[in-house]
Amino acid sequence: MTTAAGVLAALAGIAASEALAAVLDLRESPVLSVGQSVIELTPGPIAEAIIGVVGTADKPLAIASVIVAILLLGALAGRWWVARRVAACALVGVLVVLAAASILSRPYASAPGVFACVAAGVVVMGVLELLLSAGERKPADLARRGFLRTFGIIAVATAVVGVGSQALATRRRRRQEIEDVRASLTLPSRRVSAPAGTDLQVAGQEPWLTSNRDFYRIDTTLSPPLIDPADWTLRIHGMVDREITLTYQDLLDRGLTDAWITICCVSNTVGGDLIGNTVWGGVPIKGILEEVGIQSGADALLSTSEDGWTCGTPLAALTDGRDALLALTMNGEPLPVPHGFPVRQVVPGLYGYVSATKWVTDWEVTRFADFQAYWTQRGWGERGPIKTQSRIDVPRNSDSVDVGDVTIAGVAWAQHTGIEKVEVRVDEGEWREATIAESPSVDTWVQWKIDWSAQKGDHVIQVRATDRTGETQTAERADVLPDGATGYHGIQVSAG
Repeated sequence: MTTAAGVLAALAGIAASEALAAVLDLRESPVLSVGQSVIELTPGPIAEAIIGVVGTADKPLAIASVIVAILLLGALAGRWWVARRVAACALVGVLVVLAAASILSRPYASAPGVFACVAAGVVVMGVLELLLSAGERKPADLARRGFLRTFGIIAVATAVVGVGSQALATRRRRRQEIEDVRASLTLPSRRVSAPAGTDLQVAGQEPWLTSNRDFYRIDTTLSPPLIDPADWTLRIHGMVDREITLTYQDLLDRGLTDAWITICCVSNTVGGDLIGNTVWGGVPIKGILEEVGIQSGADALLSTSEDGWTCGTPLAALTDGRDALLALTMNGEPLPVPHGFPVRQVVPGLYGYVSATKWVTDWEVTRFADFQAYWTQRGWGERGPIKTQSRIDVPRNSDSVDVGDVTIAGVAWAQHTGIEKVEVRVDEGEWREATIAESPSVDTWVQWKIDWSAQKGDHVIQVRATDRTGETQTAERADVLPDGATGYHGIQVSAG
């Protein structure tokens, strides 16, 4: 009974905290805040290992792990309640303190958030008292019946409060409000179809143009910031001649530039899919930095998102003329909320962790020697240039193919350098050059394909790419940590 009582008490505490978060209009509930802290405190190699196993399910996993931990500790408090009540109260108190500390460490720190944590702790101890103390001096059968009756009442109340908190959740209403604002925007971005010759139309091959729905998403926030464009500002300061603050309308007034750009996550393994290509519409960063005037000695831009995430980008990559943008549109429409609405950064040639700040609200022109950004604190490289890579999409690994003519196809990328050629070999044989599709710029990936006369049996197919400087990607296998994976992508197929 004590274990069940502890678990129910923990559930009641979670339900109470979620209800208060909804009623008090908190940006993050205590559970969400603790989950966010778990993500931020997880060392880089461990975080990378988790992403490698669960992919984009890492955020639900973080929330689930927090809830499971709370339930386990609640069970322990229940077992201690009768004989070791002081220890049980201390355990609950530690949970409250940790949750409150998490709330206070977030950009949305607030007294109501701390109150929600304390209230949850009070609920936990109150439920334990009701369930485990009322029948201490009663006969066993009466105590058991009283426990079951009280347990049932509290369980129903917990379910009602939990469901009610979701119904009352103002965040959902706020999300709909922001989606309505987003839908009402009319922005000057027009190109929404792939240019002629870029897509080879091979069945099963990754489309050259990635839809917004299918575009990968990797970030650290469990709950995307909800920002009305009318409230958005970007403060630019630090080693500049003139500090300025830009509004959303200021960006619109400058006019938007459209650019086809492929962006890639540093966590993308060899042959991985954490990469996408689309047309972005935004304001060139170079012109904005020229306007504020960069002072001598500055070599980095420290950008901060609305939820406190930080990113360090080499100034050279923002001022050398490439299409580095403050993006407002994606595939011809306002940025989706999970992809940075209303404004994010997009910089060709750099992995996202050093360039692609979503929900960006602050720029500090500075020096790499004076700061460490979110991921560099966790062991990742400082500047993050994208490495030349290629991938086989067709056939898939472990596929069975017919003997005879087979089309092998995939994609290759070397953003802001461009792909010169792609080569394929079968069973360690000679490298054969593939056909490469058109590309509107050096900042996008390219599709490729090659015909193969398959002989009966098992085969290993590998691919490699050469960029426009003449450098061929290395065969040496390297993990994604600290600055991106390397090695040839290979698959095994059976012909018969």
